[in-house]
Amino acid sequence: MKADNLIRIYSGTDVSVLTLCAMRPHLISILFCVSLAAMFSCQPDATKSKQTAQKTSLEEITIRELQQGYMDGKFSIEEVVKQYLDRIVELDINGPQLNSIIVVNPDALEIAAALDKELAAGKSRGPLHGIPVILKDNIDTHDKMATTAGSTALKNSFPMNDSWVARKLREAGAVIIGKSNLSEWANFRSKISSSGWSGVGGQTRNPYILDRNPCGSSSGSGVAVSANLCALAIGTETNGSIVCPSNNNGIVGLKPTVGLISRSGIIPISFTQDTPGPMGRTVTDVAICLGSLTGIDPADSKTLASAGNFQTDYTQFLKPDGLKGKRIGLLKESLGFHHKVDVLVDQTITWLKGQGAEVIELSDPIDGKVEKASFEVMLYEFKDGLNRYFQSLGANAAIKSLAELIAFNKSDTVELRYFDQKLLEQAETKSSLDTPEYKSALAEMLKGTRENGIDKLMNANKLDAIMAPTGTPAWKTDLINGDLYIGGTSSPAAISGYPAITVPMGFIDELPVGVSFYGRAWSEPVLLEIAYAFEQGTKCRKPPQFLVRP
Repeated sequence: MKADNLIRIYSGTDVSVLTLCAMRPHLISILFCVSLAAMFSCQPDATKSKQTAQKTSLEEITIRELQQGYMDGKFSIEEVVKQYLDRIVELDINGPQLNSIIVVNPDALEIAAALDKELAAGKSRGPLHGIPVILKDNIDTHDKMATTAGSTALKNSFPMNDSWVARKLREAGAVIIGKSNLSEWANFRSKISSSGWSGVGGQTRNPYILDRNPCGSSSGSGVAVSANLCALAIGTETNGSIVCPSNNNGIVGLKPTVGLISRSGIIPISFTQDTPGPMGRTVTDVAICLGSLTGIDPADSKTLASAGNFQTDYTQFLKPDGLKGKRIGLLKESLGFHHKVDVLVDQTITWLKGQGAEVIELSDPIDGKVEKASFEVMLYEFKDGLNRYFQSLGANAAIKSLAELIAFNKSDTVELRYFDQKLLEQAETKSSLDTPEYKSALAEMLKGTRENGIDKLMNANKLDAIMAPTGTPAWKTDLINGDLYIGGTSSPAAISGYPAITVPMGFIDELPVGVSFYGRAWSEPVLLEIAYAFEQGTKCRKPPQFLVRP
């Protein structure tokens, strides 16, 4: 079927319906610089794409600037939403073909117009009123957008309820303008795969250099924020799926403590490790969003532990001098996988010390047994959680179990074209969560990363946070051999269920690299304080230029 029979692109004030994956085939081909105060500079040397988008008034605009513009009458919410929709067409479909968006909300302009009327009547829902947001497409919305996890098995799956995240965003006045592409099933499908590829959405491209990988699994969310296709995006993480795409796309990403934000209505991998989190261009935007999403949800028992530990306003912790007096641990094991990244880290440490922080070099107490236990837990919890999710879709759900999903993929012409489904098959062999094998693995991973891991290390050294490079510069996308992933540091925070935030640290060639700060459970306030002070003092974020290598 031709794309124009599937898609109706909006024109003028018409409502848009963009099922972007149907518009193009799967994309196969698809310096060193840091700006720490006056210490670093960059000189890009790649050739710019002839299709580079023109600058718009939305380029790098912040949440507070948008809201001030609404209050001052400089622009309306409807005008801003339309500009973002135009930009999605310009950059995601045409131009560089970033392929970061799976579907655009056909009601986005109507919602924006209603929010404009509320403002005109003197009513604001809060700090996200009129803010255009994109959700990763494993987060349920009860509207005209399907929730697919990137799988063709769910391309016509319309959940019966909003997720907690979608509901809280709507209550706060945000405009959900679309769903973003992702590594299919949040990258828990194949042992070899390309991050940012899904059967529904194809391959997402890195906006800094187009043949580079965006990382995943929140690939489209990271790209959409970086390329200014939205003001803010929501990703999800089990292990690295927020912080890695934030690293590769030069943005700020926060993985909260598990339980700070409900996972209700999110297609799961691990009950123990999964969490949604905000992805933005600034620490302030991420902090504003975070406060709108917290709360206790009876449908997610993990949120019960957040009582007394969550805030509704995290901007109170954003202090320019937030590094003064902080003790930050640097894990020696986080270095050595890329010498240019090590240089950036060394320069970052020098800068941190200049701001009054103390950096203590330490050894990581977490061993390989913990990661093996985590993988075993994920296999058990994936089968259990996914079967529960399929049941939530009702009697008319196209897929009703993990076993049915595996069978569907075998018969589909797209799903196994590039990558296998070994992880799905491994998970299907597991039994219930009552088995001793599961319980033993769960206890081992939690004790190893918490009591004998992060908590022990931080208590013994009186640390406020631990730091590490988030990852390497983005690798070339390869649909044959999969990701060329050299190194990263997401596992301690991910497996423990503790918070982590990544902030742009600098550039290697034209590619961004981030630094992560993580710590104890519920320590989002201190992590935001550190990240904000670092961001404000270094200003390392640079918007992408959609470069093409000669």
